[in-house]
Amino acid sequence: MHTTASPFTLTFWKEGRTHERREGYRGTSPEFGEIVLTAPLPRKNTPDSLVSEVRGPSIPTATFETRGLHTGATDLPTLNGSVLRVGDAMVHLRRNRFGLTHRARALHFRYGGDSYRLWAVSRKKFVLRREPDDEDPGVFVTAVRSGFAGSRKVMVRVSGRALAADLALVTLFIGVDRAPLTRGGAVRSALARSARLFTESQA
Repeated sequence: MHTTASPFTLTFWKEGRTHERREGYRGTSPEFGEIVLTAPLPRKNTPDSLVSEVRGPSIPTATFETRGLHTGATDLPTLNGSVLRVGDAMVHLRRNRFGLTHRARALHFRYGGDSYRLWAVSRKKFVLRREPDDEDPGVFVTAVRSGFAGSRKVMVRVSGRALAADLALVTLFIGVDRAPLTRGGAVRSALARSARLFTESQA
């Protein structure tokens, strides 16, 4: 059901230690209720992968999973070697790694018969666009992170009438390494992973 959604804030949370640690963002949408992002799930539950998950009583459960050697050199699932699931559906992702602009490097996918596009505005801000079709004008959902360390928060704003899946998806991507969506971010991310893998190999 399409609903006009009020702005809401997701705040950072953390509990547990080492391999049992859980952290992410949580908050309440006036229209869609509580939304909880765990990013990533405890490593002991997913030893060979990195998985971020979003849940809520009125939104579909969604997960973003990355497998591969590079998961040992990052704290969040990456756009490389990734699988997106929304409810029982597996969602195919595509993007232009060589795009020159932020929008040209956007992530594209389809879910529930709708086309989506996600692009970075900056390191702390991104936009999820559900594209218009013959029956619906679509929607823009913007997420902006602010604060430091334990006081981090994300403001979510919706322009248009949202679906529950729209909020699940935008929240899930808060828990994904979106650096490759910008050219500078892609370079910095690759260098950081290489340095971390090298350091760990020498330990």
